Amino acid sequence: MPPESAAEPPDKLSIVVFSGDFERVHYALSMAAAAAAVNRPTTLFLTMGAIHALGPRRPDGSPGWTALPGAAARDAEFAERGVATFEELFSACVAFGVRIMVCEMGLRAIGLARAELRQDFEFEEGGIVTFLNDASATGAMLFV
Repeated sequence: MPPESAAEPPDKLSIVVFSGDFERVHYALSMAAAAAAVNRPTTLFLTMGAIHALGPRRPDGSPGWTALPGAAARDAEFAERGVATFEELFSACVAFGVRIMVCEMGLRAIGLARAELRQDFEFEEGGIVTFLNDASATGAMLFV
């Protein structure tokens, strides 16, 4: 029997990804993939600058996330060091069933439409109320 001071882990992980900083988005994907890998239901709610991580392909054909400051160089460094790349983590999130939500207000605020985002995975457009209703009363909520 565990000691009385041992708390039960949260039953769900809900992550608000607000920052458009590559390393923050990368780490949010890392947390989401890890939580889902251990069968913890997980939701990523991307808003504001973080939405650019799902943005349209750039004119040179590279993924939209490479437009995040320092993204391409840092992702290449991660790959060289054996750290999961953005695409590897994103694919893991999709494969493990992470619920991916894109904030409808955030889309309007940055001037993108849902149709302009990458289309190679399932995601839903929703608002803050949708995200909050998806969260669990006994889960953990993180703001990145």
